[in-house]
Amino acid sequence: MSYLGVEHSLSGRRWLGPSVEIDRASEALTQATGLDRAICQILARAGIDAAGCEAYLAPSLRELLPDPRSLKDMETAAARVLRAVERRERIAIFADYDVDGGASAALLLDWLRQMGRQATLYIPDRIDEGYGPNIPAMQALGAEHDLIVCVDCGTLSHEPVAAAGCDVVILDHHLGGETLPDCVACVNPNRQDESGDLAHLCAAAVVFLMLVEVNRQMRAKGTRGPDLMAMLDLVALATVADVAPLIGVNRALVRQGLRVMARRDRPGLAALADVGRLNTAPAAYHLGYVLGPRINAGGRVGRADLGARLLATTDPHEARAMAERLDQFNAERREIEGEVQAAALAQAEARGLDGPLVWAAGEGWHPGVVGIVAARLKELTNRPAVVIGLEGGEGKGSGRSVAGVDLGASIQRLAAEGLLIKGGGHKMAAGLTVGRDRLEPAMERLGELLARQGAGMGGPADLRIDGVLMPGGASVELLRRIEDAGPFGAGAPAPRFAFPDVAISFAKQVGESHLKLGFGDGLGARIDAICFGAFDGPMGSELAGHGGRRFHLAGRLEVNDWNGRQSVQLKLEDAAPAERR
Repeated sequence: MSYLGVEHSLSGRRWLGPSVEIDRASEALTQATGLDRAICQILARAGIDAAGCEAYLAPSLRELLPDPRSLKDMETAAARVLRAVERRERIAIFADYDVDGGASAALLLDWLRQMGRQATLYIPDRIDEGYGPNIPAMQALGAEHDLIVCVDCGTLSHEPVAAAGCDVVILDHHLGGETLPDCVACVNPNRQDESGDLAHLCAAAVVFLMLVEVNRQMRAKGTRGPDLMAMLDLVALATVADVAPLIGVNRALVRQGLRVMARRDRPGLAALADVGRLNTAPAAYHLGYVLGPRINAGGRVGRADLGARLLATTDPHEARAMAERLDQFNAERREIEGEVQAAALAQAEARGLDGPLVWAAGEGWHPGVVGIVAARLKELTNRPAVVIGLEGGEGKGSGRSVAGVDLGASIQRLAAEGLLIKGGGHKMAAGLTVGRDRLEPAMERLGELLARQGAGMGGPADLRIDGVLMPGGASVELLRRIEDAGPFGAGAPAPRFAFPDVAISFAKQVGESHLKLGFGDGLGARIDAICFGAFDGPMGSELAGHGGRRFHLAGRLEVNDWNGRQSVQLKLEDAAPAERR
C-alpha cells in the first residue's frame, strides 16, 4: 500500500511507509523505553530491541573495536612496520588518490612523525598512471626504500608488487582475487579467504587497526606508541566519504571521530572547514558533502597528493593555502562535471534507460569526474551506471551500483574474461579500463551479468517514509534527540518524514535549479525548506506555481544555523498533490 495514497509523486515515485512489523516494534520500544517515537522508529528499522537500545545509542569503541589479529596477516604487517621504525629503514607510502587513500596515508604519516620518523608519500596521477600501483612507480620507490606500504590499493597489483624489489605491505579493503600478490603481508577484510565479518571497513579503518596492533606490540616490549584516539577524525572522514556502511564498529569510529574533529586540532581539517564555511560542529553529512569533495578534488582535477598532504600537515599557514587550492580545484571539478553529466545523460537517454545497465562513453571526458557522473545517472535511473572517458585506444571509467547488485564482482569477472584491460572495486562502486574496440561487447556483457542479479527490474525507486510529522512537532529539540540515534549515512539513513496536506506560503527559485520555500499547517506553525535541483524536473515549477494548492512534502530535517539562531529546515526530496485534481 502506498503511503498517504501517493502512487505517483512529482518525481514519479511511489511512497512507502514503515512495514507493519517495524510499526509494531517501534510501538513496543516506545512503551518499554520511554524514548520518543521518532527515535524508536529508527531503532526498530535497525533491528534493535529494548535490551540493545542503550548500547546502540551510545556505541562504545572499547566494546565494538575488533581484535586486529582477527584479520589475516595483521600481526606480520604490524611487526614489519615496527621493525622498519626501530631500524630506521627507509619507508614509502603508496596511496590511492581519493579521501580514503589520503586519510590512510595521513594516518601513517602522523603516526610515524610522532615516532620521530618520516616517509615518502607517493600518490599516482589519475590520468597518467591510473588507479593503484604500477610497475615504473614501484620500481622507482623500491630502488630508494626498504619498505613500501600500499594503502587503499594493491590487492590486485601482482606484477607491480613483484617489481618493487623491496618488502611490500598492503593495507586495503577492495575485493580480492583468487590469488594475492607476493608480499610480506596483505591485510584486507575483503580477501577471498576472510570471513567477511569486517567487510564494511574502509582502508583507513584497516590502517587504524594495524596501528592498534603496532602499539600493542610496542607495549609488549615495554614502550608506548602515539595516541591513536586523537587520529579518529581521519578514520571518520574516510569512513563517511568512502560511503562505508555505518554499522557495527563504523558507528563508533565515526561518532568518536566527529568529537575529535570538533576540537579542530588537525590544521588541515580546520582550514578545510573554514573554506567550506562550516560554522557548526561537524556531522556525518559535512564529511560526505563539504569536506570530502574538496579533498577528492585534488585527485580528480588537480594535484593528486594535495589532499593527503593537507590532512598530514601540522602547519596552519600551509594548511590554509592547501585548503584554498583544493576549494579552487573543487569549483573546477563542478564545472567539468556539469558538462560531462549533460553529455552522458543525453547519450544514455538515446541508448535507453530501461535496461539493466545505464552507460555512456565520450571522447576526452575527464577521468576525475566520471565516477561522480555515474553516481548521478544511478540516482536518476535506479540502475547500475558506468561512465567512461575515451582517449587513444582505451577508455577509463567508473561505475556505481544500486542496493543488491554487486558491481565490483561483475567488473572483476569481465576482466577475467578478457573484455577489460583491468577492473575491480566494491559491491557499490568499481573502476575499469577497457580497449576502445571492446567497449560495446564489454558493456553488453556487463549488462547481462547485472541482469542476473536483478538489475533493471523496476522503475524509479520507491521513496521510503519513516513517519509523519506536523510542522508544529518539528523542533530543534526533536532533531537533537534524533541525532542520538546517529551517525546517519550509508547503511543507516537519516529518518525521512512526510508532512501531509500542508500549504505553501512562499516559493522562489534559487540559482539555476534550486527551490526555496516555506510551508505550514494553517495553525501558525511554519517551516522553511530547500530542494536542490528542483527545476531539473517537474517539482520546481509545480511547487513554485502552486496557486494555493496543498501538497504532501517529504524529506529529511536538519538544523539551520543563521546569525546565532537555530531553526528547523526541511531538505525536500519529493512532493505530491494532497488532493486529486
